[in-house]
Amino acid sequence: MGAIKPLIMCIYGESKKIKCKFRKGCQLSLEIMKNRIVNEKIRNIAIIAHVDHGKTTLVDAMFRQCGLFRDNQDISDRIMDRMDLEKERGITIAAKNCSVIWKGVKINIVDTPGHADFGGEVERALSMTDGALLLVDASEGPLPQTRFVLKKTLEAGLKVIVVINKVDRKDARVDAVLDEIYDLFIDLDATELQLDFPLLYAVGRDGIAWKDMKEDSTNLSMLFDTIVDEIPSPTYDPNAPFQMLVSDLGYSDYLGRLAIGKIIHGQARFNDSLICIDDQNRHNPLKISKLQTYQGLTFQEVQTADPGDIIVLSGIDNVKIGDTICTKTSPARLPRLTVDEPTVSMLFRINDSPFSGKEGKYVQSSKIRERLFKETLMNVGILVEETDDKESFTVKGRGEFQMAILIETMRREGFELCAGRPQVILKYENGAKLEPVERLMVDCDESFMGIVTEKLSVRKGKMINLVNHNRGRVRIEFSIPSRSLIGYRDEFLTDTRGSGIMNSYFSGYEAYRGDFPSRFTGSIVSDRHGVSVAYALFNLEPRGQLFIIPGTAVYEGMIVGEHNRYNDINVNPCKEKKLTNMRASGRDDNILLSPVKAMTLERAIHFLMDDELVEVTPKSIRLRKTILDAHKRHSIRSAKLKQTD
Repeated sequence: MGAIKPLIMCIYGESKKIKCKFRKGCQLSLEIMKNRIVNEKIRNIAIIAHVDHGKTTLVDAMFRQCGLFRDNQDISDRIMDRMDLEKERGITIAAKNCSVIWKGVKINIVDTPGHADFGGEVERALSMTDGALLLVDASEGPLPQTRFVLKKTLEAGLKVIVVINKVDRKDARVDAVLDEIYDLFIDLDATELQLDFPLLYAVGRDGIAWKDMKEDSTNLSMLFDTIVDEIPSPTYDPNAPFQMLVSDLGYSDYLGRLAIGKIIHGQARFNDSLICIDDQNRHNPLKISKLQTYQGLTFQEVQTADPGDIIVLSGIDNVKIGDTICTKTSPARLPRLTVDEPTVSMLFRINDSPFSGKEGKYVQSSKIRERLFKETLMNVGILVEETDDKESFTVKGRGEFQMAILIETMRREGFELCAGRPQVILKYENGAKLEPVERLMVDCDESFMGIVTEKLSVRKGKMINLVNHNRGRVRIEFSIPSRSLIGYRDEFLTDTRGSGIMNSYFSGYEAYRGDFPSRFTGSIVSDRHGVSVAYALFNLEPRGQLFIIPGTAVYEGMIVGEHNRYNDINVNPCKEKKLTNMRASGRDDNILLSPVKAMTLERAIHFLMDDELVEVTPKSIRLRKTILDAHKRHSIRSAKLKQTD
């Protein structure tokens, strides 16, 4: 039942038992109040979808329809994506709240991420809502992340409204996509009530929605009316004291820590004295210094807030996601938010390269530790563990993309650090070794199907399904270990010439499928400190693909390229041409170097081997060996060879 089931079960007062079927073949006995009151003035809804299926664009149109902006007001696209990374990448990373007013009803909207790596954001967002708006692309249909977010919604027992978006696409296949949606609901063990979902068609970019595509529509009125009519209003017990679960956190330079969540029971009032019950069941006193609700994209200060509304409280510093805020006289702790366990870990450590401290503002391990533990307060999907070495930390999360976003955020804040290769988290049960397995969906041209299938089979992938819509592209579904996808995405784009699309989601733990080579090439490593020159790089080009250009500062142990062969090679990228008094034909040819692809953080993480690190600073991304000294690396390698012999 996820995080919502405990909220349903924790109810005050006189009650009676009823049967509620949430899953097929599973009867759940719930305590439901006889005299519960419905707050018809509020609807709480989450917008869920796969990446790039139009969630944030639809929210923009909803804002415009409700008169949130002036007719001549200049506004940017994807208003809800406020983070720089979200604007640059065109995806939603963090769940965000807003509200609109439609026919006197306040609709609180939570825009959720569509990527499975940010599943913790989806789960905490659903804890504040009573229903969900599922967007599905009219051409692509349900994709892996669609399945992931819908599974969480159905487990929470929320009402779902399905919107088939982008029906104006030339390659739209509306009827087929609708069949796929029904198949997905059935596959996720949806109840008969959940299968009978309201259906709408939309063009979110133009702000149009209708129930029947044969009808004419020029706005989103049908969508708003469906939300008000179909999404259940929040219910509460009028005799119960105030109770709220903290589902999100914020921060204000003037107010300090902000606690965000939905009121389960009672009213919140300005200046009320309450308590916050943490994960250790400690009662921390607090006084509401400011009470706010959502009005559009901003906060509105209020004196009181009704049950069912999503509010923002200030007045307590030591608060975490999952804490319960309630009255002193009737303390009752709500079950904490539960999220899926992490499947990937990465080693974060201080930057100890010769260039340490030259570009970053925060380089100390204490600063890195403080920042990582601060992230755990804001993101329930991240876990941080300290190691025996005080200068390194183990960070666990849902996937390598989530880790990359965290590292990129930290480097933009002025941090310098090194990160190791992502490692999957293995389990052992009854002596058996288990590993996380992903359900991978690949969409590519027919001509690339052979190379994709071959490389995934080498990585222990198993083909489950193959669909050909006779449009020149195929959709292949694989079951593959999570470790197989680390470092494969860039290779996949190269093999499909940039036209392939791959998406995956975590499907569970299975028996370990065996070892396989993660990379068939070695590294070209600098053997000295200095500045690279064109002459040296020109002579190194036959050895492999270079990562640096002339004039780049290098140091011993820094990786300057990818070797053509499986072994590492130490080179001198600073070697200059020796000048002589003799002139000869061909001696002074102009040096032309091949273009170098800029090193991105994701590309660097994908390239890493177990004995390598990515050095991240606010200005640079470098690859390096964990042990910089070439002689020490040679000694360790020789010792390992002797052990194997």
